Amino acid sequence: MDITALLAQAANLMLTGMVGVFVFLSILIIAVKGLSKFAAPDEPVQPRSQAAKSKPAGAEQVPAENLAAISAAISQYRNQHFPSEK
Repeated sequence: MDITALLAQAANLMLTGMVGVFVFLSILIIAVKGLSKFAAPDEPVQPRSQAAKSKPAGAEQVPAENLAAISAAISQYRNQHFPSEK
C-alpha cells in the first residue's frame, strides 16, 4: 500500500469515529434532558435571593464568647506564623 491510500484510510477511520462519538453524545444529551423533565420536582424551586434571606428555625447569632475565642485563636496563629506582620 502506498502512503496516499494509508492516509485516506486513516482519515476515513478518524471521521467515522468522530461521527460515532458525536451521535452517541447527542443521544445521551437528549436522553438526560428528557429524564430531567420526567423527574422534575413537583414544587417550584425558590430563587436564590429568597432562599438566602430565609433562615431555618432556631438559627441564632454566634455567641460573643465564641467570637472572642475565634479572634484570639486567629491572632495567636498570625503571631506564630507571621511575626513580622503587625
